[in-house]
Amino acid sequence: MTRKSYNHDTIFKVVNIKDGIYYLKGAEVRLYADSTLADLVKCEKPKEEDYTKDVRGQKELTKDDFFYLPGKILHIDGDSEYLEKCLKYYKYAGVYAIGKKIKEEDMYEQVELLLKEYKPDILIITGHDAYFKKKGSIKDNENYKNTKNFIKAVKAARNYEKSHEKLVIIAGACQSNYEELIVAGANYASSPKRVNIHALDPAIIAVTIALTERNKEVNLKETLEKTKYGKDGMGGIMGNGLMYVGYPR
Repeated sequence: MTRKSYNHDTIFKVVNIKDGIYYLKGAEVRLYADSTLADLVKCEKPKEEDYTKDVRGQKELTKDDFFYLPGKILHIDGDSEYLEKCLKYYKYAGVYAIGKKIKEEDMYEQVELLLKEYKPDILIITGHDAYFKKKGSIKDNENYKNTKNFIKAVKAARNYEKSHEKLVIIAGACQSNYEELIVAGANYASSPKRVNIHALDPAIIAVTIALTERNKEVNLKETLEKTKYGKDGMGGIMGNGLMYVGYPR
């Protein structure tokens, strides 16, 4: 389904119908919405994402006499469907990832325990969010659906590991308060222009970091350009990759 009132900009699937209101979930974009039937138009199911795009891939790493140990990812997501998309992406890339489906409001209570258990190099904290423009200022976290929960989770993770180099944190979802997430301790966050983000955007950034050597700086601009809406949807700080390289194989 798409919405006439939004110029058919996003493809949704219907997850519930109640009292004449259709409750929608983005097929690819991390977005919940609602609509009347009159505003909806049926459309074709979107094509499966091209998981090979912009992914170096583990196969490429086996062409020489060196061996490679990509950074390990812990992905915490408020949405199990989007989490599965990301896990499929990690598998193709040849990057080891652990996925945990946790409600946004519960993430901060569990993140430290998960970090201690899995000891990842990269942590993703994502799910669903929204900026409610009618409520007021873009700077007020009370005007967001889950930004406060993401901030609490980032702070809990950063309390466990203060170094931005030892633990890279990627946080936020659609329309999240980018500036506050960065201040809280995230290396990368959404959304500078308060736009929606693709389900795979945090994963794309994580894989790029995981497959970049530790002595090489991750090209920040090029990495952001791999995501759906570029620097409007995701932003971050400069840093090195997290992959060890050894010799001989």
